[in-house]
Amino acid sequence: MLLTIEGLNVAYGAIKAVQDLSLQVGEGEIVALLGANGAGKTTTLRTISGLIRPRSGRIVYDGQVINQWPAHRIVAAGLVHVPEGRRVFAPLTVRENLELGAYTVRDPADVEARMREVFAKFPRLEERQHQLAGTLSGGEQQMLAIGRALMTRPRLLLLDEPSLGLAPLLVREIFATIK
Repeated sequence: MLLTIEGLNVAYGAIKAVQDLSLQVGEGEIVALLGANGAGKTTTLRTISGLIRPRSGRIVYDGQVINQWPAHRIVAAGLVHVPEGRRVFAPLTVRENLELGAYTVRDPADVEARMREVFAKFPRLEERQHQLAGTLSGGEQQMLAIGRALMTRPRLLLLDEPSLGLAPLLVREIFATIK
């Protein structure tokens, strides 16, 4: 298994956000967390990606327990989180946002190769690469957020609410890219 979660418990003070969650994700699988608002989906993803520390339980990624790893180490290991709400850097251009996604890559030629891969998946981003990210439509910002994550060439991609607020046509396009 690429990711195994065993007995995960996460709390915000006295409020239990995630209780005794266990799941597995194999290589190449697409897994969805479904539940009502407040059910702990976002908290679970934030915990897996190292932004929140679990109260108890184990998170095993690629054979290693990552519960206490800092977020940047988790990203460098190939587990990348696209947060809810797109979270693009609005005052930066599309290209600059994508370059930030490749912050662990030292070879400029490799960064450009990854940029070409993202542009092949999202041609609209190539057309708008010199445009400020904050001026993009919601769907374009979601493409940019996913594209920025893809710049790391992740083994496991965590997507929080990837279709939130998007037109059905864009949702299909984004899910086709995810698949």
